[in-house]
Amino acid sequence: MTKSSSKPRLRNRYVLIGDLLVIVISVMGSFALRLDAGELPFYFPAMLVMAAVALLIKTPIYYFFGLYRRMWIYASISELKLIASAVTTASVASSGVILLLLSAELIRPGMPRSALGIDWLLSLVLIGGSRFALRILAEQGSAPNGDAHKALIIGAGDAGALVVREMQRTDKVSYIPVGLLDDDLAKQKQEIYGVPIIGRLDDLERVLENHQVDEVIFAIPSLPGKFVREAANTCRKADVPFRTMPGIYELLGGKINVSRLRNVDITDLLRRQPARTNEKLLGASLKGKRVLVTGAGGSIGSELCRQISRWNPEEVILLGHGENSIFEALVELQEDYPALKYIPVIADIRHADRLARIFSKYHPQIIFHAAAHKHVPLMEARTNIEEAITNNVLGTQCLVQVALDADVERLVMISTDKAVKPSNVYGATKRLAEMLVLTAASQNSRAFTVVRFGNVLGSRGSIIPRFKRQIARGGPVTVTHPDMERFFMTIPEAVHLVLQAAAMGQGGETFVLNMGEPVSILGLAKDLIRLSGLEPDEDIEIAFTGIRPGEKMTEILWEAETTYDQTEHPDIFRLDGDAELGNARLLELVRHLDALSQTGDADAIISSLDENVPGAEINA
Repeated sequence: MTKSSSKPRLRNRYVLIGDLLVIVISVMGSFALRLDAGELPFYFPAMLVMAAVALLIKTPIYYFFGLYRRMWIYASISELKLIASAVTTASVASSGVILLLLSAELIRPGMPRSALGIDWLLSLVLIGGSRFALRILAEQGSAPNGDAHKALIIGAGDAGALVVREMQRTDKVSYIPVGLLDDDLAKQKQEIYGVPIIGRLDDLERVLENHQVDEVIFAIPSLPGKFVREAANTCRKADVPFRTMPGIYELLGGKINVSRLRNVDITDLLRRQPARTNEKLLGASLKGKRVLVTGAGGSIGSELCRQISRWNPEEVILLGHGENSIFEALVELQEDYPALKYIPVIADIRHADRLARIFSKYHPQIIFHAAAHKHVPLMEARTNIEEAITNNVLGTQCLVQVALDADVERLVMISTDKAVKPSNVYGATKRLAEMLVLTAASQNSRAFTVVRFGNVLGSRGSIIPRFKRQIARGGPVTVTHPDMERFFMTIPEAVHLVLQAAAMGQGGETFVLNMGEPVSILGLAKDLIRLSGLEPDEDIEIAFTGIRPGEKMTEILWEAETTYDQTEHPDIFRLDGDAELGNARLLELVRHLDALSQTGDADAIISSLDENVPGAEINA
């Protein structure tokens, strides 16, 4: 049996009974305040009529405004506004009835009309006061136990205030907020809900030395990774545990509360300052639309579905080849957005007839194409090269052609930095897929676009999960080369920018996301080891295994000769003059690759990619 909460709980029917008494008391009080004591008996009949009218009119209005559907122990400013609106509406309505009765001389003797205004004021005070008294009692009854952790909160903004309030008002969270840190000079020496702001972020080391702090909580969702890294290192040196609120992109569609706190992860160390987005443009491009996502069970595809759902599309079609991943994505989406319509479709984008039937039945208006074979070492294997061709190239061609035939409004292809001067089969096939989309856009004047970006943190089969497994086993953590580096971005941030770029696309553009500076893979491994409470090369060995076939030391997002333009979004660039094959030559190449894939001639496929894909130097 679970332990019951110590908070006082009051059923709303008792609140209703209390309101009935308050209504009568308010009417009587308005007469008592307006009249002399000797006059009260003379006006007693009018008082009874006014009380009866108030009971008959005010109570239903209070119910209509939802005053009996609230948990008043959580009352806040919004509830105060609700109370003011309900009481004012009820008082105006009851006063109108009273004035009609007076004008018809149905109330004898008459009554002082100023009592109506006094009644409104008393009702406002008594109705509001009774409810906020419940909150005060609840907070007094939820004092933390003696085992509560003393928490220092970094961030005195809205998120920090919510964390403090949640700690104070619930006994389910065993924390006592002892102070806050914030860089805003205007907030210094101020208090939030009685908790003092005791310094700036640079004062963290001093505060940990001079105050008893059991845990540090980062409560700034937009805090850049550089500051998270520095603060986490300070906490680690002081042997103080630290946790964080998710980053701003992770909170899209969610609510900020203390239950979302989690351990600091590698994604927090790579956070970037979020740029302002065009919410109006995003809403206009997705609201009420039928959206289809290919590869919807994958890391990028499932996050696309989640963020698209925020904009209230008419329906979301989850298309994927793996039934388990589609099922898992579907269950999560239905739990988070139960009112939306989701259509799971198990299909392979290489099957044109199947795609045509799906498009004919569901009539998607917008397509996000995230389906692809993506693992470089697997696609480099001679036994899998033909699969990379059929899925990444021929599958994209099927999808594009069906989208053209179905008169789809917009198609957005998710691409990769490995498509630039590709050194592996995967990158070359993605570059061909880009060309197919862009050529279709230019030949048919369609809003088909490409969005290109680098690695995403935490995707299935990526480097971060592998490092975590190696650390859990006690090492070694394997890194191919000490100088290896890659562009990294969190999945939620990448998808958010993809949606922004998609909304801006007019057709034929290649959008590239600003990935920031390349990240050292060795540095990433060391950060993960430290976040696990261990020290690299002391507790966990780092072993270098050598560069694998098809890998580069570093990636680029566009060729040196390619020019680019800044878009209205500071983290999205538009490429100009991206190299591509002519339409006839491109289609001829695709047909040739199709024929080679049917025979499984891996060497001939690689030679053809090397000769025809711009900048390709495949090292398979």
